[in-house]
Amino acid sequence: MDEAVIVSAVRTAVGKAPRGSLRHSRPDEMAAAAIRAAIARVPGLNPRAVDDVILGCAMPEAEQGMNVARQAGLRAGLPVSVPACTINRFCASGLQAIAFAAERIQTGAAEVVVAGGTESRSLVPMGGFKIAPNP
Repeated sequence: MDEAVIVSAVRTAVGKAPRGSLRHSRPDEMAAAAIRAAIARVPGLNPRAVDDVILGCAMPEAEQGMNVARQAGLRAGLPVSVPACTINRFCASGLQAIAFAAERIQTGAAEVVVAGGTESRSLVPMGGFKIAPNP
């Protein structure tokens, strides 16, 4: 089994929803900035070497919808050949994304995976825009 290690970690700024300085910042753009910075911190890492992007997002809709991991990867300048998926586990979606990335590496399915989470409580409120559970 291959060993999975974290070689770069980046955190974006935290704001105060919904009135803080980041209230107009899109979560796909913030994630893209973090991805670019994380890759830049690894000397000699070619973005083409990234096998996958896995991001957690509790409310994947509106500005953080449409597979926000894919949108962030492309905005970060990763090649279109790099796949991406967004996972939703509500609380701990980003942590689950990192765990899935580690599992992919440990099983030999990937060598380099970008993983984390993205969310904007200013643009997408807690619970999303329309809660419609099946009665």
